[in-house]
Amino acid sequence: MEHFVRFLVNTVLNEKAADLNPLYPIVTSTDLTEVEATALTGFQGMGPVRVGNAAATQKQTDVFGSVILSAAQLFWDERVNLTGGLDLYKRLKPVGEAALAVALEPDSGVWEFRGRTRVHTYSVAMCWAAAHRIGLIAQRVGEDQDAADWKAKAAKLRDTILEKAITKDGWISGAFGEEMVDASSLLLPQLGLIDAKDDRFLRTLAVVEKRLLRNGFLLRYDEPDDFGLPETSFIICTFWYIDSLAAVGRIDEARALYENLLSHRNAAGLLSEDLHPQTGDLWGNFPQAYSLVGLILSAYRLSRTWEQGLWHAS
Repeated sequence: MEHFVRFLVNTVLNEKAADLNPLYPIVTSTDLTEVEATALTGFQGMGPVRVGNAAATQKQTDVFGSVILSAAQLFWDERVNLTGGLDLYKRLKPVGEAALAVALEPDSGVWEFRGRTRVHTYSVAMCWAAAHRIGLIAQRVGEDQDAADWKAKAAKLRDTILEKAITKDGWISGAFGEEMVDASSLLLPQLGLIDAKDDRFLRTLAVVEKRLLRNGFLLRYDEPDDFGLPETSFIICTFWYIDSLAAVGRIDEARALYENLLSHRNAAGLLSEDLHPQTGDLWGNFPQAYSLVGLILSAYRLSRTWEQGLWHAS
């Protein structure tokens, strides 16, 4: 974790905050220009096979929240040697300011849509998280006036999200002013934007189940994208769904879905990016870090605490 935050500080924060990209190469000299490898047919002949990633040049405003959420750990976690202090707070301030400046602008979204932009609810929520967390950081390092200012701006943005993203039927859309069912809406309680027991989130969970659930696996969305109508589950989304079920008290359902998903790992225990909900085949990038991180986090959220285990044993 310390090495990752060092990478953020040394590579990402050396740029102007407003110019942050959605992704960076681990080796800084690597060319991310996207080209098609026409000699390769792709998985099951489904090409095209691409080298590089055009998303590197996209506008994805959730990146500001990602940077601050990652760095925030250093201000509280006493296990790490790279301690956050006033100097790091001052380096993060422009990132928070950039987040507020672009929060309500259209972007390509967390799913990296090509050829269209919207005001995506998750992106705005991550900008809110950037302002909210940096307010807490400011308070932590003794910048009390800054903290009050950040918190006031974050509260105003949260009110805007809960006004613009709620549909007429009371559930949270994936984009402002539309009725877009998006699995990323399931992350809003984890960010702290809304309580999992809030009726607006419960309605969202119900709509997500109705529209995106396929044979125990969750799609990202159910509208056409650059490749047509989605037919595979994005594995991390199923873990988000499992986490949401756990958060609202549906533990038995969550555990059953988790065990089912574990049964689809390969012989090495690894998961891909996507999974076909009818055949169970692993699709997409392999192995996929997002999927494996989801596996770990869901295991944590579904596990009994030491105290619960002791009580259960007695």
